[in-house]
Amino acid sequence: MPDTTHHEVLIIGGGNAGISLAARLHRYGVPDIAVVEPKDHHLYQPLFSHIAGGKAKAAEAIRSQASVTPPGVEWIRDGALVINAAANTVTLDSGEQITYGHLVVCPGLQLDWDKIPGLEAAVHSPFGASHYEFALAPKAWTLLSSLKSGTAVFTMPSGPAKCAGAAQKPMYLACDYWKEHGLLDDIRVVMVQPYPTVYGVPGVDEELNRKIAEYGIELRLDSELAAVDPTAQTVLIRNNTDGTTEELRYDVLNAVPPQSAPDWLKATDLPAAGNDGGFVEVDPETLRHTRYPNVWSLGDAAATTNSKCGGALRKQTKVLAKNLVAARKGAAPTEKYNGYAVCPFTVSRSTVVFAEFDAGYRPMPTIPKVPTWKESRASWVVDRDVFPQVYWNLILKGRA
Repeated sequence: MPDTTHHEVLIIGGGNAGISLAARLHRYGVPDIAVVEPKDHHLYQPLFSHIAGGKAKAAEAIRSQASVTPPGVEWIRDGALVINAAANTVTLDSGEQITYGHLVVCPGLQLDWDKIPGLEAAVHSPFGASHYEFALAPKAWTLLSSLKSGTAVFTMPSGPAKCAGAAQKPMYLACDYWKEHGLLDDIRVVMVQPYPTVYGVPGVDEELNRKIAEYGIELRLDSELAAVDPTAQTVLIRNNTDGTTEELRYDVLNAVPPQSAPDWLKATDLPAAGNDGGFVEVDPETLRHTRYPNVWSLGDAAATTNSKCGGALRKQTKVLAKNLVAARKGAAPTEKYNGYAVCPFTVSRSTVVFAEFDAGYRPMPTIPKVPTWKESRASWVVDRDVFPQVYWNLILKGRA
């Protein structure tokens, strides 16, 4: 029989969701909190785009997991393997079994490289990269900054993705760099976007389209990457509207892979029936599981309708923490997440278009009547300089 331990609150995942929630619950006086996380390092993913665009160093985006785990919270350096929600147990990769009073599932997303033939080999080839992998983000900038002429292809997959707008950010940073160095006229830039518009938020689309025209980017809407031949340096782009395909040769490829919940989570009964992505079935407002009242989820692995991003998670953390505290006291959860999300688009090397919107992609500015979706130097300072400090010093400590 496996060894069994018990924790009042067990959190699976030690990323932004798991650590910021653990810190907030600890501040609210919840005893005996444990976080299951196999990695020994913690990453601030919004900086990956800046790294790939040559505006940040990789060292700025990483810290040890031990350093961000809140005092008074136990870090279990292991991975989750099986959840039996009916029995209130989690079995870890090591074979240890843990029982819990409340379970929070927030392991993030997995990158499904194998969903596109040739993609994984391509991003590890001398001409490809992906800023969605921390180890490959610096390589992306090396390739982009070394390009003097030729074709650069940037891709975004269909389906759920963490901070979907981030697929475009290194492209704008690279275009501005090439423009500054008199190279842009000799570089063909192609962006493959699976949706009918460049992003989907009124006002934001207009600003992004203006920058796309300024840089001469070829935008392929309603299209996605179907296959890559890393030896021939070609991509096959499929138009999802009419089914036609286009083959392009590239000199640099920066691709974002399809994403889904981790395979082990898909194998549990926590996702809704028919949910191929494997996302945890929760009430999108209270973040409580619809069938298991002591199971919760937030962040990228939760089946909520909002755009998956850190700004959404910050709102969710407060809601879930207060609702879990109420549930421990036998009260009904009353806090509600309103679908808020945010995506700062780095449209040049010194300006940002700040998109704030709800689950229906309708504008939802924090400061009403302030057009934060307009290209702005001030928004750049907030995104590049302020947000990382807020993340390390406030969000991960449950104070923002």
